[in-house]
Amino acid sequence: MKFSLTRIAPTPSGYLHLGNAYSFLVTQALAKKHGAKILLRIDDLDRERYRPEYVEDIFETLDFLEVKIDLGPKNLEEFESEWSQIHRMGKYEEKSNILRADARVFACDCSRKKIQQLDSSGYYLGQCVDRKISLDKSQVAWRMNTMEADFVKVIHYPNEQKSAMIPQDAAFYVVRKRDGLPAYHLTSVVDDLHFGVDLIVRGSDLYSATLAQLDLARNLGDTGFEKVTFYHHPLVKGPKHEKLSKSDGATSVRSLRKEGKTLQDLKAMLDLSNLSLGMS
Repeated sequence: MKFSLTRIAPTPSGYLHLGNAYSFLVTQALAKKHGAKILLRIDDLDRERYRPEYVEDIFETLDFLEVKIDLGPKNLEEFESEWSQIHRMGKYEEKSNILRADARVFACDCSRKKIQQLDSSGYYLGQCVDRKISLDKSQVAWRMNTMEADFVKVIHYPNEQKSAMIPQDAAFYVVRKRDGLPAYHLTSVVDDLHFGVDLIVRGSDLYSATLAQLDLARNLGDTGFEKVTFYHHPLVKGPKHEKLSKSDGATSVRSLRKEGKTLQDLKAMLDLSNLSLGMS
């Protein structure tokens, strides 16, 4: 089996942690095993949390992990001048206009607080589907009505195809945010198609996102995305078996480097030997 391109797609909203390092190393191992090149795609449209030092940390972490990037920026200056998602806004707008004509797209003015008040699960249950709010109204998100969505087909690594319904935690997913910027699902799909990614490595917590993005690509009329193979790796957990967060400085690769930890120390901490991907 041979793949052309996989990608590493961190968000510069904090210092990278052990979970990010694990994902990067798994991506590197799969790329090496299958002859794929690696794209560095930094998802930076969350401008409120964007910090140049977090972008610098991405490059420093990749260097420390000895992960070679074949396509993408090599430093902060190159990233901001050529590779930032800001430079692809035209592509996102083009796809947003396609979605605008889709009857499944509806406007929603619910805040996170209101969604929590409406249902204690925190999941959005489609309260605005029938309100017929104008898509042109300010401070509204654009969501996809998934109530009648068909099954989506997922190609699981290495070559197993399954069908699944969009789960509750991804239902009515957002394609444009309240601030008017394209949402993560849209930019991720557009970018992966634009660069020609055919192998996506991500944590098991993003399986729902995979299903939403496959549904979105289908609604955009692009069949290329359904041919992508996905590897959903297990998550690295904290000492209390909690999901790691960038706000937890103790698990950041940066802090571990400052403590004098080596790459081999970090690999031992992550216990990469459990994965049969040719990793040592």
